[in-house]
Amino acid sequence: MEDAKDILLERASTHGDFTQVANYSQTLKSIFRTGNLHLNDVQRESLDMIAGKISRILAGNANEPDHWLDIEGYARLARERIVIDD
Repeated sequence: MEDAKDILLERASTHGDFTQVANYSQTLKSIFRTGNLHLNDVQRESLDMIAGKISRILAGNANEPDHWLDIEGYARLARERIVIDD
């Protein structure tokens, strides 16, 4: 059974250095928050999760399909919850 250290080492190859990921992610989240007060909680959370995935692409392995699939999934979750007032 793998322990946490082994998992972290394995993930570093696809996700990148955690410090770099954190820097990218926090920068993106800051940009998303600027001037976007009209977003609801679902939209904000989706963007936060997408920021993390984009950060892993930038810091880690951009060819990891799961990063792209996760972005698609979080965007879809937000889109499915849009309520259009008629």
